Amino acid sequence: MSRPPFPPFTAETAAHKARMAEDAWNGRDPARVALAYTEDSRWRNRAEFLRGRAEIEAFLTRKWTRELEYRLIKEVWAWQGNRIAVRFAYEWHDDSGQWFRSYGNENWEFDEHGLMQTRIASINDLAIRAEQRLFHWPQGPRPDGHPGLTELGL
Repeated sequence: MSRPPFPPFTAETAAHKARMAEDAWNGRDPARVALAYTEDSRWRNRAEFLRGRAEIEAFLTRKWTRELEYRLIKEVWAWQGNRIAVRFAYEWHDDSGQWFRSYGNENWEFDEHGLMQTRIASINDLAIRAEQRLFHWPQGPRPDGHPGLTELGL
């Protein structure tokens, strides 16, 4: 299995890789998203440590059961060789209707087949009012032309 673009990354291929990840996560299909990672991919998500696709898929299933109406935007911060650093924000609400904007940074490392072998994510949640939301597109990938993080002042 492979998932182009492959490292070493350029500005264009790093941005393409980040957009592919954003689109996949906005699709909220844990099995499909897990295929972008190596069989033994290592993750740290906040204070949770995962290993392998099965744990990633289970984690994403739990995540998207709890984080309702999830909308995500990622933006490349830096890249070099087989590594990409991104910043991101996503909006969601819990089952009580409380909205949140979660801000974070991720460090990604890819194998030669373009699969992510390491993901390290640091994330903070900010409670927001519904009228403060900025991500309003229908469920699925962010539409072309929708502002990114920089354009939104995030």
